[in-house]
Amino acid sequence: MFALKKTPGKDFILLNLSDPQLGDGEWAEGHPNRAILEGTVTELCRRVKPDLITVSGDLAWAGDDLAYDALADLLDSFGIPWTVMWGNHDNQGGADYIESVVKRYLTRPLCLYERGPANLGNGNFVIRIEENGRPVEGIIVMDSHDRAPYVNEKGEESMEWAKLWPEQIAWYREQIAALKEDGCRDAALLMHIPIYAYREAHAAAEKPGIDRKAITPAQADGDEVWNPGYESSFGVRHEGICSYPADEGMFGAILEGGLTKTLIAGHDHVNNTVIRHRGVAFVYSLKAGAGCYWEPSLNGGTVLRITENGVGEIRHEYVDPEAFRKG
Repeated sequence: MFALKKTPGKDFILLNLSDPQLGDGEWAEGHPNRAILEGTVTELCRRVKPDLITVSGDLAWAGDDLAYDALADLLDSFGIPWTVMWGNHDNQGGADYIESVVKRYLTRPLCLYERGPANLGNGNFVIRIEENGRPVEGIIVMDSHDRAPYVNEKGEESMEWAKLWPEQIAWYREQIAALKEDGCRDAALLMHIPIYAYREAHAAAEKPGIDRKAITPAQADGDEVWNPGYESSFGVRHEGICSYPADEGMFGAILEGGLTKTLIAGHDHVNNTVIRHRGVAFVYSLKAGAGCYWEPSLNGGTVLRITENGVGEIRHEYVDPEAFRKG
């Protein structure tokens, strides 16, 4: 467990970057994708002045050691504490590969990372944001793995996007209980692959019959695209919700605990919706950079403004990549 200090009377700013996912070759000097990512993150740090940078998975492509180290060098260059969670492409290298990256990252003083219990994957831990000795926000980081077996109602077997494990949900309950005991009143859960309840939130919030792929961020506010009760939602969904296809039980634990009011996921590169459903903000973080697939208009990062009472604001900070693309 880590503790970061929030200055009384000053908001604590968390900047989340999602799915940078450059390969070794893209980190070559002069490559346009490197220029876009470096320019985007540099501009975000200039504007936002974060106190903590988090990266919600798919840091690179498993096996591309130069890319993992280059991303860490970039994050180190800002002199700001940072942490990561692993995505499906990171986990595709297997547990031993993740551990090899972890060992290198743990040598970096600005990297806040714990392996967590060995039976949960790698990287299940909590960062406490504290003011005057009391945690005002719990940042819960969880490993969402890669793939998991699934059997549908016809008995057909398939491999689908992974889910949080029952042991992780039990561990989550323990962390919530500990935060509550220490007086914390708000928490945020960060992972890569969205939990099943993202499907529930979107089904409740989205007006039917709208061509979601045609909606721009500027058009994604208000009651023209959202159902009654969800007008505060914003952001676009230009692809499906790539979660495990059955309820893994995590949202039930979240509602039962009552402390976690913000969920942040990556994984789906051209989704950046923020939907408040049943008292919880379901956030798709804005993707950073051109790695893998992207839409240039959906480039940047997602900002949490944390007050003495927890998360006070969630917003996307868009960065136009065109200047960096031209060099």
